[in-house]
Amino acid sequence: MKGKKVCIIGLGYVGLPLAYLCIKKGYDVTGFDIDNNKIAIVNKGKLPIKDDAVDKKYGKYLKKLKATNNPKIINDSDIVVVCVPTPVDENHNPDLKPLKGAVKTISENLTKDKLVIIESTIYPGTMKEIVKPELEKSGLIAGKDFQLSHCPERIDPGNKKWDIESINRVFGSFSDKGAKITEEFYRSILDGKLKKTSDVKVAEAIKIVENTFRDVNIALVNELAKSFEKLDIDIVETINGAATKPFAFMPHYPGCGVGGHCIPVDPYYLIDKGKQVGFEHNFLALARSINNNMPKHTVKRCVEGLNEVNKSIKGTKIAILGLAYKKNVDDIRNSPSFDIIKELKKLKADLLIYDPYYTEKNTDKDLDTVLKKADCLIIITDHDEFKKIDYKKFRDNKIKVIVDGRNIFDKNKIRNLGIVYKGIGR
Repeated sequence: MKGKKVCIIGLGYVGLPLAYLCIKKGYDVTGFDIDNNKIAIVNKGKLPIKDDAVDKKYGKYLKKLKATNNPKIINDSDIVVVCVPTPVDENHNPDLKPLKGAVKTISENLTKDKLVIIESTIYPGTMKEIVKPELEKSGLIAGKDFQLSHCPERIDPGNKKWDIESINRVFGSFSDKGAKITEEFYRSILDGKLKKTSDVKVAEAIKIVENTFRDVNIALVNELAKSFEKLDIDIVETINGAATKPFAFMPHYPGCGVGGHCIPVDPYYLIDKGKQVGFEHNFLALARSINNNMPKHTVKRCVEGLNEVNKSIKGTKIAILGLAYKKNVDDIRNSPSFDIIKELKKLKADLLIYDPYYTEKNTDKDLDTVLKKADCLIIITDHDEFKKIDYKKFRDNKIKVIVDGRNIFDKNKIRNLGIVYKGIGR
């Protein structure tokens, strides 16, 4: 691998950490993206996303990454890694346009002896049915003239323990030679273990199954949370108790909604592929329906809380704390915050918004200002800044209702201050 040039296509939450990791390991790396603003930020030696974990670990490599929108860089690279998003559309159908666009660009600039790796999450069969045929329009044959592999990304933005370097990976390739080169590449940059699958289709399925597993388990605890609210049982205490069993139980926790680019998206790829072959994933569809309903349930908890203090949601100053889908990053992809805001606007609430990471839609400059104005708080993101709030500030600012969408607060301490507390399943 010494002296190889790497091109990373897609400089987002997956591509950027991978690019910096490759630089750290000694590769000559260029990033390709169609976002000119992002390219400009990267070429200034800055991080175009707000991720404390990435900034801390790879900050000294930021100025070494070059970025461009010129596809000729593909021709000049030995290894091309595709990290573009694979979202769903408004009807939850897989949207492969970014992937198809990236693969078409590679095909138009493909030369012999390159290794092309797709890291984007895709449903089983995509490599064989879409990616390989498009690349072979170049006149070159996969597995012979160039090598083609799939190594689905595994990244958890903001996770300081399991980052892109330490987490285990799986991959599949269209040839033994391609598998060998792919393994050499990833072993040169990763500390985690690497597992080769017998077929590319297996590698495609693995990533989807991982996130579908999480989605259905979250749906289970979300449904239990709704039930336990009526039964007056604390779901968090219950799950923590169940987790003391040393086998056959893995704790998942309820919340105001499932966000991000993986968990609320990947099951739809499996559902769609099932339909293509005549199979209905009823269980997966039900889990998606349960999780998609959590923003409305959170608003319902807000209405219940305000009713207890004889206030209508109409005209009440409600502070939305957090827009990002997870803590300590600025990633708003598929965040439940926007569905919650939409529902609150329908009910004509007077909204305040504050997120210390994604500041674009903030209504006020800081958290203290928001707390002074609000009658009710809805916690959507478990940012550390919110976890560290002194509860006395809630009392001093005359907050009447707190809807804890991530169950981050001590409910008894909040209630002892005379404040109505509504958690999810608490």
